Amino acid sequence: MKIKILLLMMLFFPFGKAFSQQVAIIPQPAKLQIKAGQFTLDEGCLLQTEGKHQDLARIAGFFNDFLQKNYGFQLKNSGKGKVVVLKLAKLPALGNEGYQLSVDANKITVAAHAPAGIFYGIQTLKQLLPADASSAPLTIPAVEIEDQPRFSWRGNMLDVGRHFFPISFLKEYIDILASYKLNIFHWHLTEDQGWRIEIKKYPKLTEISHWRDETVVGHAGRSKEFDGRGYGGFYTQEQIRDLVKYAAERYITIVPEIEMPGHSSAALAAYPNLGCTEGPYKVQPIWGVHSDVYCAGKEETFDFLQNVLDEVLELFPSEFIHIGGDECPKEAWKKCPSCQKRIKEQGLQDEHELQSYFITRIDKYLTQKKRRLIGWDEILEGGLAPGATVMSWRGTEGGIKAAKERHDVVMTPTSHLYFDYYQSADTKNEPLAIGGLLPLEKVYSYEPVPEVLTAEESKHILGAQANLWTEYIPSTKQAEYMLLPRISALAELVWTPKEKKDFADFEKRVIVDYQRLQKQGIHYRDHRK
Repeated sequence: MKIKILLLMMLFFPFGKAFSQQVAIIPQPAKLQIKAGQFTLDEGCLLQTEGKHQDLARIAGFFNDFLQKNYGFQLKNSGKGKVVVLKLAKLPALGNEGYQLSVDANKITVAAHAPAGIFYGIQTLKQLLPADASSAPLTIPAVEIEDQPRFSWRGNMLDVGRHFFPISFLKEYIDILASYKLNIFHWHLTEDQGWRIEIKKYPKLTEISHWRDETVVGHAGRSKEFDGRGYGGFYTQEQIRDLVKYAAERYITIVPEIEMPGHSSAALAAYPNLGCTEGPYKVQPIWGVHSDVYCAGKEETFDFLQNVLDEVLELFPSEFIHIGGDECPKEAWKKCPSCQKRIKEQGLQDEHELQSYFITRIDKYLTQKKRRLIGWDEILEGGLAPGATVMSWRGTEGGIKAAKERHDVVMTPTSHLYFDYYQSADTKNEPLAIGGLLPLEKVYSYEPVPEVLTAEESKHILGAQANLWTEYIPSTKQAEYMLLPRISALAELVWTPKEKKDFADFEKRVIVDYQRLQKQGIHYRDHRK
């Protein structure tokens, strides 16, 4: 009997171990069971859908496109043979983003309550395939997975105000986010250094505000040198509609950001009447915080911003609209007769309360339009607008304060989630960055729900996001390098149950993920170097 048991262990234990090494899913599923056996995938297999929803055919098409691009074949939808089934089922406990994935020798089933869950199940299935495209045959280990996200907000912000990126790259960028089951793309569209969105009512924004005459060379905090070359770019409304649709098909919501009242030099360069001094203003050639801000005392400022927002709302169906609200110097307001008159008429204490008045007016306008305002944690200054959601970036204090006041919060502290920071202390061998140090392990260590919050207050933590500011990221290659692999750590901390997080295990899966990125031609930084 002992000999038989030993023989069985020799036969099956190495087999199971081999397949466990292939299971390198990011983010780690909530429940995962690895079984004996495997499914062999080839062009003789079928790909079928069950359920009356137009999205199923599109998701099946995405999977076939992936197979064609990476392995050179597609699955057919009729005939006999082993089958991959995408199935809508009554699984309300998993919500709209959860899924079940079952793999045995003859069948793969991806089941979900809603199409988004099917899409995420496919992302997991793709990661179960061999990273090496030359592997033959293509085998998928037998597994049982039941999975759903921990948080509803799983986001990433890309700044296109400092450096402009083409729509073609933004689509590739969105594909990267989708592959890790992120669902929010926060698009930072306006800045002191460039206005990137076409607003038809105000054509000067794309005649003047998108273009700066030159750009600082080196680090803005140490350099006084400029390159003497003009730089610009903007997205047409047609391009924006196309990208919004592209993202939505991948279950990603694009949240636009239109900065106000600060970071507005570019807009003021085109419409100086909106500033306190009426200019002249210019599109800024250097990074940092600038004193040119919208005048809070003039009604024409609010007319302008509401008209801009009307066109933004037409382009973006997202529930949330980001209005910035950060880093707004008050010097101009202190000297401005119109702003001081507003303070007196409204019974405000100071310029901080004037900022609150400004944000509250925009909040009310968006609420009337059935949208929700979200802004950086400076919108807490002078009192938080009634319907506002806070994005906590200067640490966690702002998020804690907002949650305790029963406002929704997205956590994005600089300490753990600012991807413009260096990835290594060896900065001489890294591309120039704004500063700071944020290696992969530190990103992974972040916990979005502060311990000081009660269970009820914790419900207001919608999730977390990582931010990629681009002052020092002039190319698409460098954007990918700064994003990866840190975005995979962000993905796991917002999707996977807290108790299942394990950096040592995650690190093993990341190393396998590097092979996938190489296969797709995506740039990344190997965290082991």
